[in-house]
Amino acid sequence: MVFSNILVHWYLQNKRDLPWRNTTDPYKIWLSEIMLQQTRVAQGLPYYMKFTSAFPKVKDLADASEDEVLKMWQGLGYYSRARNLHATAKHVAYDLEGKFPSTYVGLKKLKGVGDYTASAIASISFNEAQPVVDGNVYRVLSRYFGVHTPINSTEGIKYFKKLAHEVKSEKDIAVYNQAIMEFGATQCKPQSPNCDVCPLNSSCVALKNDEVKVLPVKLKKLKVKKRYFNYIVFIDAEGNTKLQKRINKGIWHNLFEFPLVETNQTISKEEELLQNELFQNKNVGSVSLYNEKEVIHKLSHQHLYTKFWVVHLQTILKGGISLSESKEFAVPVLIANFMEEFGF
Repeated sequence: MVFSNILVHWYLQNKRDLPWRNTTDPYKIWLSEIMLQQTRVAQGLPYYMKFTSAFPKVKDLADASEDEVLKMWQGLGYYSRARNLHATAKHVAYDLEGKFPSTYVGLKKLKGVGDYTASAIASISFNEAQPVVDGNVYRVLSRYFGVHTPINSTEGIKYFKKLAHEVKSEKDIAVYNQAIMEFGATQCKPQSPNCDVCPLNSSCVALKNDEVKVLPVKLKKLKVKKRYFNYIVFIDAEGNTKLQKRINKGIWHNLFEFPLVETNQTISKEEELLQNELFQNKNVGSVSLYNEKEVIHKLSHQHLYTKFWVVHLQTILKGGISLSESKEFAVPVLIANFMEEFGF
């Protein structure tokens, strides 16, 4: 049996029962693929079910407000995916009369849709012979064929796409693509792959050369930047607090957060904080540091060292909202966790 046939045979015996595998609806396939980028299936599945229940058609998603979409996305991270998702839904619903492009080339023109997502939708929904190449596929191909070219290099991206084309199944591209992704996710795993029972073990180059732990090769990431966040949790005389929208480009664009003081290093004394302009014209009753130990929130290229300062005011906040109302806003998971712990 050839490589692709072995994978398809394995898949039909071992595939997980997932809702997006029971449809060829491009909207549902697109939604699942966007959600599962950089997200494990176990984490993404509840969001998929929530979105398809609230927005069963692409127009339903298009008609929602961005704040609604971001709130429902809360906890998945990489919020630019949610904003692109919403923008593309509007484009498909309003400009394309609710119909997704039916080709790889057309799909790639959609905002937030790259090579992998376009290949997945084109193959699963429209049976176009486009092989998918995601992290799981890189790992399977790299190990099986013994490829040491870094998967995140320009050369590697081109090489693996070419290799994926060469070994794909011509008979049923939709099943084959799902097979190789599933194989990488559950069989040829990053850590502790099940090589003893692998149907490809007799011809796997990495296993033969004892390089399973070495492959795939990946170039080192950029240096992680450290940032020091001090969130000011105002509570006024009526028990209201304040949230503000992050309007600058960068992390968490258009999500809400408490007023923020970012510093060059960690601070532990309230005097250092009270000098900030946020406290001008505010009658401060008390300031207390909620967490002595910083909460370290890790993003792809930066780590946020975060402290929450609870500031009670003797006056009324302009534009203040009740603690219970604040839970309705779309906030980063870092803020949501604090709200739950604090008792909002």
